[in-house]
Amino acid sequence: MPRAKSGMTNRRRHKKVLKRAKGYYSAGSRSYTHAVEKNDRGMVYAYKHRKMKKRLFRALWNTRINAAARLNGTTYSRLMGGLIKAGITLDRKVLSELAISDAQAFTDLCKHAMK
Repeated sequence: MPRAKSGMTNRRRHKKVLKRAKGYYSAGSRSYTHAVEKNDRGMVYAYKHRKMKKRLFRALWNTRINAAARLNGTTYSRLMGGLIKAGITLDRKVLSELAISDAQAFTDLCKHAMK
């Protein structure tokens, strides 16, 4: 009886890896061995940058809120402290959207926070 070889299993695994490696430069998209390395590295970056993205967006929102707060005669930290004391629980994403799209509402929030 012939031994069982992993022909189909290997082919499926190779195809899966090479499909993920489309668009990589040179042998990175054609050679299985290179594609595995590129995929592994890419997955590490994807994981790391999913975490990083959250940090970057929060920093962007803080910058926008600070700029809008300064237009209303206060600073970011005073505004956030005032909002907490006033019991207004809007997150930074919403505050930055308000600062961009509805300046009047943001000004009203600033006045509330400064009381």
